[in-house]
Amino acid sequence: MRVRDDQRTERAARWLVRQHLARQSSRPIPAALAPRDLAQAYAIQDAFVALKAAQCGPVVGHKIALTSPQMQAMVGLDSPIAGRMHARQVVGGAASVRAADYGRLLVEFEIGLRMGAGLGPRVAPYSQAEVGAAVAAAMPALEIADDRGADYATLGARALELTADNAWNEGAVLGTPVTTWRTLDLAALRGVARINGSVVGEGRGADALGHPLAALQWVVNHLSARGQALRRGDIVICGSLVTSKFPAPGDVLRFEAGPLGAVELKVS
Repeated sequence: MRVRDDQRTERAARWLVRQHLARQSSRPIPAALAPRDLAQAYAIQDAFVALKAAQCGPVVGHKIALTSPQMQAMVGLDSPIAGRMHARQVVGGAASVRAADYGRLLVEFEIGLRMGAGLGPRVAPYSQAEVGAAVAAAMPALEIADDRGADYATLGARALELTADNAWNEGAVLGTPVTTWRTLDLAALRGVARINGSVVGEGRGADALGHPLAALQWVVNHLSARGQALRRGDIVICGSLVTSKFPAPGDVLRFEAGPLGAVELKVS
């Protein structure tokens, strides 16, 4: 049974790779390969990420998705989900992407945290204070994702597939790291999203599970429970403070995160 499960996981991961390379519209993973529970979904994600690393570089960070009860209810899960980010897809400063390189590009507006110390797996869960002590810097971040035209009305039936598909992550654009972040109230921080100069949404740091450090704590304990570590230098993006946006060619997206500064993305 173990061999069959491993082969099934690998086949599902390769199926996802082919879908992405061909920019196929989102469709269900074939029933013979689809994950039956969350553990299988993360196993497929592990295999998918390992295959993707050949083109996109090693894992350099993590994301958390579904940080609100409303989003969790929409997809039929009772907790957030995690994904990984690759070296060649995480960039700093102003950046640009081509909409044609994605099935359907979406962007989210987040607080990013860079780790100054690693946190390895252990039996006892990590506290928020412990994970906060390991953070070296905070910054504004734009998550780049690709839902490949997913039908959100049916997403609730495909929550495990969203997990297997690395929570749709295709990278991030990071602002300038702020090492004095401990002097700031990250929960109260006001984030403003703009497209072509017009405000399209606002949020607070508390919109990420109540506090960005709470989102980080969830990621750390998720990894620890799976026997994995958050490493020194890793980036964690903590969940969008503003609803996802679907930019068009010619758009300029800007996320202003108060004392953390701002970050921009141009879409061509």
